[in-house]
Amino acid sequence: MLDAGSGNGYFSWLAYKSGARVVALNSDADQVRKAKGFLVDYQKANPSRLQFEQRNLYDLGSETRTFDEIICFEVLEHIRDDRAIVSHFYRILKPGGVLHICSPNRLHPRHQAEALDAQEKGGHVRAGYTEEDYQRVLEPIGFSVDNVVGIGPHSVYLADKALRFIRNKWGDIPALPLLPFGLLFVWLAKVNPPRPFSLYVRAVKPHNRGK
Repeated sequence: MLDAGSGNGYFSWLAYKSGARVVALNSDADQVRKAKGFLVDYQKANPSRLQFEQRNLYDLGSETRTFDEIICFEVLEHIRDDRAIVSHFYRILKPGGVLHICSPNRLHPRHQAEALDAQEKGGHVRAGYTEEDYQRVLEPIGFSVDNVVGIGPHSVYLADKALRFIRNKWGDIPALPLLPFGLLFVWLAKVNPPRPFSLYVRAVKPHNRGK
C-alpha cells in the first residue's frame, strides 16, 4: 500500500496494523523524521513493512514500484495539477488496484470561505471536490469510480478545527495522540449527512486496462 501524502503517519500506521506493507511518502522532511521516530523507533513497527520516505508526489513519474492500494487522504486539494498526480497513481497501481481518496467537500461553507493558496505553498489550492469533480478527474484517466461517501457532520468540523489549532500552535507530536479522539467523530458519524465536511471516493483500476 502507498500512503501518498502521509502527514503525521497515522493512516500509514492503521494500514500497517491491518497487515499491509506500507510505503508512506511525505515532502516534509521534518514530518518524515517525526513519523519514523514515533512509529518505527518508538512503537517498534517493522521497518521492512512500514517505510517513511521524503518525496514530492510530482516526482512519482520515476516510481518503479507498483501497489495494490493507494491512500490519498486530504492531499489532492493541496496540489494544483491533481490530474498529473492521479495519472501517476493509475500507472503504479496494479490492475484491479484500488485508490482511496478523501478530500474536502467543495460545497461545504467552511471550505468555500477559505482563502486559497495560489502559490501552492502548502495550503489548499482549491476548496475541495464534489462527486462530479472526482469523476471529471478520475474517469478520463481510466479509473472506475465505484463508491462516493459523504463523511463528517458539524461535529467533525469542530473536531478538525480543534486539532488544527493544536497542531498549528504546538506541532504534530502533541496533536498525534489526540487524533484518535478526533477520528471517533468520523467513525461514529452517520455517512452521507446533509452537508458532509469531506467526500471519500473509492476508484478502481480495471483489470482489462493497460499499465
